[in-house]
Amino acid sequence: MISVVSLLIVLALSMLVVRIGAVAFMMTGLSEEVAQFQALSAFSGAGFTTGEAENIVKHPARRRIASLLIRLGSVGVVTSIATLLLSFVGAGQATPERLLVLVLGIFLILGLARNRIFNRILTPIIERLLARYTTLDLRDYAALLHLREDYRIAEIEIGEHIWLANRTIGELSLEDEGVLVLGVQRSGEDYIGVPPGELRLRTADLLVLYGRQNRLAELSTRALGNQAAHREAKAEHMRDLDEQRQQMERMNAA
Repeated sequence: MISVVSLLIVLALSMLVVRIGAVAFMMTGLSEEVAQFQALSAFSGAGFTTGEAENIVKHPARRRIASLLIRLGSVGVVTSIATLLLSFVGAGQATPERLLVLVLGIFLILGLARNRIFNRILTPIIERLLARYTTLDLRDYAALLHLREDYRIAEIEIGEHIWLANRTIGELSLEDEGVLVLGVQRSGEDYIGVPPGELRLRTADLLVLYGRQNRLAELSTRALGNQAAHREAKAEHMRDLDEQRQQMERMNAA
C-alpha cells in the first residue's frame, strides 16, 4: 500500500506544480487555456511551437517561470513514477484491492484538477502566495481586462471580402461599437500598437481588437458593404451605455 500512496502523492504534487505554473503564467497576461498548456508543456518537456516559444522567451517573467517548470520536470518525477509502478507490479503487490485504490486515487486527483470550484478556490491562494513570496513582475491582465467575463482580445485577419477591408481605422469607427483597436500586425513589418486613425488596413493584415465576445465574432465575419450591421452594433452599444449610466445613477442615489 505504501507504493500506491507514494505514487498518488507524486501525481498530486506534479499536478499542483503544473497548476502553480499555470497561475503564474496567467498573472503575466496569458489566458487560462494557453497558460495551462504552456505550464504542462514546460513541466513535461514536450516543448512549444515556434510562435509559443517566442511568446515565452521574449517575456522575462514567463521565461523564468518556464525555466523553473522545466527544472522541476527534469528532476526525475517521470522516472520516479515509472520506478514506483515497476516496484508496485514487480514485487507481486498488484492485488485487486491495491489496484482499485490506485485507480480511484488517480480519478480523484484528476477530478480535483479539472474541478472548476476547486480551482476557483485554489487559484486566488496561489496568486497571493506568488505575489508575496516571489520577485516575478506578475500582472493579471486577464482580470484587469475582464477577459474571464464577456470581454475578449481577438485577432482578425483582414480578408478581401470582409467589412474591415481597405478602410482606415478612423473610417471604421469601431469605438462606436464598443470595440478598441489595440494594434495591427503586418506581414514582414513591425507591429503597430495603438494605430492612428489614418492607417488604412490592407488585405492579410492581422487586426488586434478588444471588446465583447459576440461583437468580435460578428466583426470577423461581417460582409463587405454591410453598413446595416455597423448601425445595429452602434445602437446596441448605445443601449449598453445607457444601462450602465442608469446603474451608476441608482448606485449613487442608494
